[in-house]
Amino acid sequence: MADETLDCTGLACPMPIVKLAKPAKTLSPGDSVTVTADDPGFEPDVHAWAEAHGDELTSPTEEDGVFTAVIALQ
Repeated sequence: MADETLDCTGLACPMPIVKLAKPAKTLSPGDSVTVTADDPGFEPDVHAWAEAHGDELTSPTEEDGVFTAVIALQ
């Protein structure tokens, strides 16, 4: 099981999703990607991205304007 962590704070839409897509292509089912972003559009985008790709969004949290999402690849 591999885990990838991406710090996308300071990046505007669509870059956090673009950066998420890169490791998601190379990791295996069961692996996870943790992404932090402060772009307000990231939260709805990551929900939609996970649903569209059949992945599971776990542990979504928001603190002080920074959204953290853990995506479990399926």
